[in-house]
Amino acid sequence: MKITNLSLAAIAAVAMTTGAMADADKGIDFKIGGQAVVYYETNDGGSDNSLFGQDSSQANAGIQLNANSDLGNGFGLGLQGSALSTWGLEDHLVSGVKQGNLGAQGDTANGTDYFNITKAYLTKQIGNTTLKAGRQELPKSLSPLAFSEGWNVFKNTFDAVVAINSDIPDTTVVGAYVSRSNGSTGDTTVFNDLHSGAAGAVAPINNAFMLTVANKSSKMVQPTLSYYALKDVALAESGSALWADVQVDAGLPVKLALQGGQIDPGNNLDKTNVWGAKASAKVSGVALSLAYSDVNDGTVSVQNVGTGVKTPLFTQMIYNQDHISRDASTVVLKGAMPAGPGKLIAQYGMTTDNANDNSDYNELDIMYKTKALGMNVFAAYIMRDSDATDLQGGDDKANIVRVWTRYNF
Repeated sequence: MKITNLSLAAIAAVAMTTGAMADADKGIDFKIGGQAVVYYETNDGGSDNSLFGQDSSQANAGIQLNANSDLGNGFGLGLQGSALSTWGLEDHLVSGVKQGNLGAQGDTANGTDYFNITKAYLTKQIGNTTLKAGRQELPKSLSPLAFSEGWNVFKNTFDAVVAINSDIPDTTVVGAYVSRSNGSTGDTTVFNDLHSGAAGAVAPINNAFMLTVANKSSKMVQPTLSYYALKDVALAESGSALWADVQVDAGLPVKLALQGGQIDPGNNLDKTNVWGAKASAKVSGVALSLAYSDVNDGTVSVQNVGTGVKTPLFTQMIYNQDHISRDASTVVLKGAMPAGPGKLIAQYGMTTDNANDNSDYNELDIMYKTKALGMNVFAAYIMRDSDATDLQGGDDKANIVRVWTRYNF
């Protein structure tokens, strides 16, 4: 049976039937939950585009169902079915989608089938070790170069085998084998090999082995160190990557975070070196932070190998990833404060993008997060400005509005 061809209704039916049968026999239940999402974005990039115009707007409606069960004897099961659609909005308000491929009937994945199994994993608890095998999310905090991104309609997931151990006091050790991801954009029904950006091109990575150690024994200094063994990165036979994040809290008004890393593609290709720092403090009820990152001109960019989109850098903003991830230095000032029933967040970033003719890239993000009618609501205005690199529609400037709402159940 090819599980990716199951419909969402079939997933729910299997989950409920299996749960009922198991309940009668062994007392095993499925816990059902999920989320419903409506996502919209528009931009004025290009001479013929305008904010909220149909030709410059994208939208999705999505539903995810989660089914989780304790199978007994330390075993667990997790399933997630995802459905993407447009509700026919492409006939009137939008001309594209944020995830999936726009089909003639309004469906978003391959034009006809918008259902997908985005999680399907087994877990096993052995002492202080949790094994998790199958299709799953990977958090950026423990896998900084292969992680699930939460900025789009649904998070991307990975085919992976993960072991999490806590035998050492105040220490989490994670070992993983990661093979494929469905990405955070495009057709999310397709799981492809991992990949990296290599001097403007996409280079496949057949798989990755990861080891992460996170220690919290000190309240002052809390380091996380990750090592990746990469196969076939940037067309070399093998490569490796190191990444470190350190949180520093010395009991002072200002907290400090440091990060650094190196990606070595092997095969005598240039290494990519990274370092960054972030200082944060709260002043008169406003949470302020100042971040800096520097990436040299190595062969590969510092971007998520599961998606080729976001970076683990402190200077990551809503849209600046392609300008900060290789041969670039960036500074970002950010502030957040309560405003009405929600939170207002503003950040401004300036990048010297040496990978694109020593151009300057600037971005302003103004975001508002709140709850309304039991739903999480997000609204953002983004201004992008580049003096050398084309942005949306071939312009060197673009204004973007993004709005989404999520209902978790």
